Amino acid sequence: MKKTVFTKVLSIILFFAMSTSMMAQEKWGGMTLYTVRNEMGKDAKTTLKEVADLGYKYIEAVDYKDGKFYGMAPKEFKSYLKSLGLKPISVHMGAMTLDNADVLVADVKAAGFKYFIAPVPPMGMFKFDPKTRTLSMEDNIEKLTNILDVISRKAKKAGLEFLYHNHDFEFKEDANGIVPIEYLLEHLDPKYVNFQMDLYWVTKAGADPIDYFEKYPGRFKIWHVKDMDEQGRFAPVGQGTIDFAKILDKAKLSGMKYYIVEQDQVFDGMEPMEALKLSKQGLIKYGFD
Repeated sequence: MKKTVFTKVLSIILFFAMSTSMMAQEKWGGMTLYTVRNEMGKDAKTTLKEVADLGYKYIEAVDYKDGKFYGMAPKEFKSYLKSLGLKPISVHMGAMTLDNADVLVADVKAAGFKYFIAPVPPMGMFKFDPKTRTLSMEDNIEKLTNILDVISRKAKKAGLEFLYHNHDFEFKEDANGIVPIEYLLEHLDPKYVNFQMDLYWVTKAGADPIDYFEKYPGRFKIWHVKDMDEQGRFAPVGQGTIDFAKILDKAKLSGMKYYIVEQDQVFDGMEPMEALKLSKQGLIKYGFD
């Protein structure tokens, strides 16, 4: 009798253990917290739990202030993510400078991130016009290259990988006839600097991601995956016009290690969490795993 009870209890324990394991295995893919930045500003921990419940496995952070990520010290942030089954993969550090880089690198390392990313040209070299909502950069690519090189070496020394994230303006010739993204790819040592390709912005610029994979193989370690609707607006993956199947077929050539869902803005009454859910379905549709 005792053996029978013991067997039943053991079966129940194994069932729940297997169920938990299966649930954990169902988590895959990544997302950037920029998509839910407003929600993170109101209640970061609840929002992170909702992200985990959607089945995402890793996250990209974008908010860092006074030594904290979303109001949490680096180790606290890392610990809370772990409790949810989320992994910190990358972080956008828009406020990086040559002077504060050492401090930022140390905190990024302590929080458990792998990639330290420049989301835009740092140190005042990036401009946003609120009237036209256009993005641009200073026409001094040599200066930008030098800044990125110095900061990337600090990241490398700490055991982090440094990436540069593109928008559309890097694919357009500057006043000197230079295509910034190509200059960066050709003048920055891949030992220290690689790239996070934003597939939407490349498409917006009228360029083809695959052309860059073929010309600069192995340089694009992370992709930002977001779609473009017929009006040229941001859209959930699978709800727009970008041929992700064709692009995904070249993932190995590109050097992609991680892909991250992003939607900068939502439209037509859609909520950010809904966009993330739809993008997850789109990832499945195209065969991301």
